[in-house]
Amino acid sequence: MFRKLGFLMVVMGLALPAWSAATPGTISGYVRNAGGVPQMGAAVELLGTAMLGSRVFTDDRGFYSISGLLPGTYNLKVSAPSFLPALREKVGLRAGGKLMVNVTLTTLFEAIQLGPLRGPADDDDWKWTLRSVSNRSILRILPDGTTVIAGDSGDRDLKGSLVFMAGSESNGFGGGADMSTGFSLERSLTSAGTLSFNGNVGYGSGMPAAVLRTTYSNRFNGGFEPTVSLTVRRLTSPDVDNLRGASLQALSLKTSDRMTLGDVLELKFGSELQTIQFMGRVNSFKPFGSVDLHLTPNTVVEYQYATSIPNTRMEKGFDSSPSDFTETGPRMSISSFAPAIERAHHQEVSVSERVGKTNLQGAFYSDRVVNPVLTGVGELSAESGDVLPDVYSGTFNYQGSELETSGMRLVLQRKLLADLTATLDYAYGGALDLSRPDVELQDAREWIHTQRRHAIAAKFSGTIPRTKTRWITSYRWTSGQTLTPVDLFNASAGQADPYLNVFVRQPLPVGFLAGHMEMLLDLRNLLAQGYVPVIGHDGRTVYLVQSARSVRGGVAFSF
Repeated sequence: MFRKLGFLMVVMGLALPAWSAATPGTISGYVRNAGGVPQMGAAVELLGTAMLGSRVFTDDRGFYSISGLLPGTYNLKVSAPSFLPALREKVGLRAGGKLMVNVTLTTLFEAIQLGPLRGPADDDDWKWTLRSVSNRSILRILPDGTTVIAGDSGDRDLKGSLVFMAGSESNGFGGGADMSTGFSLERSLTSAGTLSFNGNVGYGSGMPAAVLRTTYSNRFNGGFEPTVSLTVRRLTSPDVDNLRGASLQALSLKTSDRMTLGDVLELKFGSELQTIQFMGRVNSFKPFGSVDLHLTPNTVVEYQYATSIPNTRMEKGFDSSPSDFTETGPRMSISSFAPAIERAHHQEVSVSERVGKTNLQGAFYSDRVVNPVLTGVGELSAESGDVLPDVYSGTFNYQGSELETSGMRLVLQRKLLADLTATLDYAYGGALDLSRPDVELQDAREWIHTQRRHAIAAKFSGTIPRTKTRWITSYRWTSGQTLTPVDLFNASAGQADPYLNVFVRQPLPVGFLAGHMEMLLDLRNLLAQGYVPVIGHDGRTVYLVQSARSVRGGVAFSF
């Protein structure tokens, strides 16, 4: 008996090391630019003694993963259009190990702004950190051959931008002015801490408006990224004759955190507390959060809870946050001269899968919106007590009936070329609709009900190689008349504004300046579709719409 047991232990002792040595490992990570923006479609090549020629592409979050790797030493090469290739050498992988290797890509413009390297006495001050373009980052080769980006603690940790925009957003009361100036200043206080101050000042026709925000964020090695921001906003009364003293003043405190547990679980959570002065005082508490579970390197299950409608400003490159006033909230309406704030609750469960150059997502969601704010088009005053007119764009806010619905979403995204991406989005769910045509505006709320609708959106985005022009064009179709979009809280890669939209961001040559300049063009609902007629209190026809047509353009300067 003991002889057999001893023989079994000897066999296991010889087999276990051989088995563990053959256990495959995984190398994964995120690819971002110097500003921390994820880079989709970047090619990640793995070269080493154990496996040659392994190549994958990053997804829309800049994430890549290479599994099934035998223990050994690898060289990691990352390349993407408009960026210099990055090389991480001597990456050691143990048997069954899961190694996280993040890579930051730089452009040629950043590389030529090299400053003098520090001496040996300053080596301890160099820290790995993600830096923005305007930090004038420099390249440094570490002793093990790894290429990283680092910055000193002087004035080079300061960046800024200035944006001049003309044309209103046409989103009703609370939107931006027809002419505005956005600005942003950011300072790196420590190797991982950043303090920023930004805002927007509107002018032109009507009364001036302004929003200011200060934000502090930090990044800890333990996987924590806390952020706190304070926003102050003031918007003058839309109709001083009928709503005297009804200027909107809002103070908002927002805190959030991001936590990662290995390469399996990612948590994002936070809340926003708003104090609003508008024909009285009201407080609003808006929690939010998400949980991402990485079942495999290519499969992610996510639960999301939100209380605010997402915005697409960052996707379009409005870096001088906040360039759009609607991004700051709150969304207000009135009924019989009684003010109300929109309150929303959104829950969603989604499964995302990456197959080569294709990303797939399926999602189920549940929405409930109390006092929803509808957008109207037409010249109206506030004397009826049912609308909040916008003095800049000729649009207004109208309070709809409660929206409560559930639905589903399917998203297919594929990178057709290195600089061309196509996205197809299908959604089915409830949206508010006017069941009786040509009713009077003050009675329209009684005829607004939730109706089930189909919606299909096609979106293309890319960059023109020679001119470096960034562009996004999309068209979103709905199976019937609606006053709100289907899948109102869609924040996936398939998100698109209703009907035909075009966005262009064109770099301009400014060789005599230290920064860079770009031209912006933003066209929404270019064909003016989806206008639902109603009768205004003065007998004229006005319209309720999913999205009003708007044309905006401007110039952005960053240094």
